[in-house]
Amino acid sequence: MDTSKREIAAAAARLVVEEGLEYGPAKRRALRDLGLPTRTALPNNDEVEAEVREYIELFCADTQPQELHALRLLALEWMERMAAFRPHVGGAVWHGTATRLSDIYIQLFCDDSKSAEIALIDHHVDYEPRMVTGFHGEQVEALSVHASSRALGEEIGVHLLVYDLDDLRGALKPDAQGRVPRGDLPALRRLIEREKDK
Repeated sequence: MDTSKREIAAAAARLVVEEGLEYGPAKRRALRDLGLPTRTALPNNDEVEAEVREYIELFCADTQPQELHALRLLALEWMERMAAFRPHVGGAVWHGTATRLSDIYIQLFCDDSKSAEIALIDHHVDYEPRMVTGFHGEQVEALSVHASSRALGEEIGVHLLVYDLDDLRGALKPDAQGRVPRGDLPALRRLIEREKDK
């Protein structure tokens, strides 16, 4: 990684951890904050994630593990609520880089795209529908809720991304680092159990 990319990745990592920004906006703001030309090549997400892990290790090692655990428990709660829609957790909560400022991203794989929304309505859950970028770069409907985390004492954004059931096959292909990009309910339970053993 060249020097400017490394600087951008490090500055973006700080914004991700300290302000809860997503990787894309964090990279663009880091570019602006560093006063670099808009055409400067940006680091990829894996490079930013490596810097996020380093930043957490240096500055948040005493708080981040507990915050991550609380977010995983909240994700588990929502995945259990939405179990009928084959939920999978992804992002920072799954990969272990989440802090109290991170949102939770849960992908739902539905036979009928409106069924998850109907389930929220039936359970009187307030949500905000919006479109977000999915895991293949396509636009996907997200049902966003504010969920209370007792452990953190604050509201956390939980985003339920609605996919077609057929998308589940491609959802579990390993990422560029060979990792499974998201986990289902049993996989998240195993992660939480492993955290208890540490």
